[in-house]
Amino acid sequence: MSGRVSQQEGLAAMALRLRAAGVANNDLLRAVEQTPRSFFCPAQYQQDVYSRRLIPLDCGSFMEGCDLAVRLLHCLNLKPGQRVLEVGTGSGFTAAVMGRIAERVLTIDRYQTLVGTAQKNLEKTGVRNVVVRHADGSAGVPGEGTFDRILITAAFDSLPRTFSDHLVSGGTLLVPIMMSATRCRIVRVNRTGSRFDREDLFEAPYLPIVPQLASFL
Repeated sequence: MSGRVSQQEGLAAMALRLRAAGVANNDLLRAVEQTPRSFFCPAQYQQDVYSRRLIPLDCGSFMEGCDLAVRLLHCLNLKPGQRVLEVGTGSGFTAAVMGRIAERVLTIDRYQTLVGTAQKNLEKTGVRNVVVRHADGSAGVPGEGTFDRILITAAFDSLPRTFSDHLVSGGTLLVPIMMSATRCRIVRVNRTGSRFDREDLFEAPYLPIVPQLASFL
């Protein structure tokens, strides 16, 4: 069986799993299908590209299992015309998928190595509305204004007010929060005017956020 056929079968199996779990957003699933995950996955893990397993990346980072990545984007409820901020670029896969739906995506990472690799990965997809930046993910994005959607993929001890303030009214923030030393939960925050409504969703395998830019990576 060729690698291409195997990956097509993996994509189909993943779509079936997600639909069974209630993820039936056709625009999102179409964006995932149009964004070959193999472009973002290290060569030695290509057989796992559409699996649930975490895939190691440089700098101690990882790609979420494909089911988790798409589930997060489903919870974000992306719409055309929106401005999106992602904190934690990783491979660039989720930014690329979001770029197929939203108007503009700004994704930041503290590791220059990951930023460079993600830029190369994104170029392979032809997605042109994603900006990748080397920045401190714990410090917000001064001067960038507000966003309709914010996705954070490193855990905070409590809701980060800096990023809540980056939300427009009607905006949504998805952020991992450490519930204990070993447990992390995805939390969704919706802003309406000056009110912030919190909803705890599900546990996820994220690590605590590390402040400041990486010195060498």
